[in-house]
Amino acid sequence: MTTKERYRKVIEYFQQHAPDAETELLYDNPYQLLVAVVLSAQCTDKRVNLTTPALFDRYPDAFALAEATPEEILPLIKSISYPNNKARHLAGLGKMLVERFGGEIPLTVDELVQLPGVGRKTANVITSVVDQQPNMAVDTHVFRVAQRIGLTHNAKTPLAAEKQLVKHLPVDLVHIAHHWLILHGRYVCIARSPRCPACGLKDVCKYYSHLMAKQPGKTTQGK
Repeated sequence: MTTKERYRKVIEYFQQHAPDAETELLYDNPYQLLVAVVLSAQCTDKRVNLTTPALFDRYPDAFALAEATPEEILPLIKSISYPNNKARHLAGLGKMLVERFGGEIPLTVDELVQLPGVGRKTANVITSVVDQQPNMAVDTHVFRVAQRIGLTHNAKTPLAAEKQLVKHLPVDLVHIAHHWLILHGRYVCIARSPRCPACGLKDVCKYYSHLMAKQPGKTTQGK
């Protein structure tokens, strides 16, 4: 199977089975999404969603957050992973949003990565979710799933995987493809125990093909 054919089949599958895939983070506006994504680093979306209501109630916008100190933010996010670092990031993020961007959320990757706690992955999430820009956020789920299926080849870093995915995906589907892959990795293509028998992509998946090749008498189409 060629790379082009594999991408076509994967896209067809997700368009049929997950046409409305979206982030599981709960938010009402770009400011809330940005804060939630910063908090979600190495933390589950479920935990973030339990934490953000009180945080947003206290700091409803960038102007309110800009007035907060890390010490004031910390008690509201103490159940999140790395709360001390994230409290400092949020305090600095609020100040920079007000001082440099007038309290608005910038929608370019170059501007977003200037903010404390915001790396390329977070910037790609914000621009793709808020503005449907063709930016691919590669987290551990996306990196793993793309490699296992065979959408990426010998990609050693998230940036390398991002470049390969963006190269082969139709530009108008890049923003939703991130959600396809992350949700597939979260619920089906799990890191330690992938649920291959229940996976609708096993016939085009390189990982499954190699797995079956190790079992005598088994065949698969995903070569």
